[in-house]
Amino acid sequence: MSDEQEQTSPQQIDRPTPKTERDAAQRGAYEIRKLEKRLCRQVGQAIIDFNMIEAGDRVMVCISGGKDSYGLLDILLKLQARAPIQFELIAVNLDQKQPGFPAHILPDYLKQLGVPFHIETQDTYSIVKKVITEGKTMCSLCSRLRRGILYRVADELKISKIALGHHRDDMLQTFFLNMFFGGKLKGMPPKLVSDDGGHIVIRPLANVAEKDLSLWAAQRAFPIIPCSLCGSQENLQRQQIGHMLREWEKTYPGRTETMFTALHNLVPSHLMDAKLHNFKDIKITGVANEDGDKVFDAQALPLAPLPSLRALVL
Repeated sequence: MSDEQEQTSPQQIDRPTPKTERDAAQRGAYEIRKLEKRLCRQVGQAIIDFNMIEAGDRVMVCISGGKDSYGLLDILLKLQARAPIQFELIAVNLDQKQPGFPAHILPDYLKQLGVPFHIETQDTYSIVKKVITEGKTMCSLCSRLRRGILYRVADELKISKIALGHHRDDMLQTFFLNMFFGGKLKGMPPKLVSDDGGHIVIRPLANVAEKDLSLWAAQRAFPIIPCSLCGSQENLQRQQIGHMLREWEKTYPGRTETMFTALHNLVPSHLMDAKLHNFKDIKITGVANEDGDKVFDAQALPLAPLPSLRALVL
């Protein structure tokens, strides 16, 4: 057989038919609808569980230009349109005067949405660069400066709730950061009173996985603005913890969900904080206790060893 005879004719090449293309488009649209429903359900559930938003609230949605804050505003706008109560959303961005920051992107985007917004301009970039020596982590000082400014803006705008874009993965990372490096079992609460005592801070994305926010950001084509101040710091402890959690999830799919569920199910009597549980006055009761000592009971734990903490974190 000649080379010409062996060549595949144009008629033999498999090409997508209009029907297969249509089916693929329908499947894609179905997955997008599922993702939107999941995001709205998870955010709505967090709002209900922690009473985050009430009738008449003026909610300040902090917008940084990243996927998480864009997703937060987008989902809250959807829920606002469907909610049985009336509340206001005001988008607020802090322009920290980072070199090259595209100051027009957020105002243009927010005008297009038709959402009320406020751009606060404060040169915290110069302060951080002046105070923090090269190579040191900038996030702590930057965060403190940003918080103080946002609290002041919240007062000026008569805001009742400050909404931040932290998601489920942020909460888990914070928990492990505090445990490994701070010696505390402390996480990132979905709702709290601010450190100045004058504001209520909420995190409506508390139940949302970061991967879903990434998918939603790509679908919605948000105009992402990277952070040039701290985004280039490769050795942040938070990034190390994030890597560790991703590796755990690869090795044991579903582990992230299990760990997040554990944050909802604390058992103070089986920890060691005497401020939370009165160990000193424990007495025999003679009554069976479901939370009694079952340390020797068989538990259905994975047989494979945990990934090396040194390899994943250090």
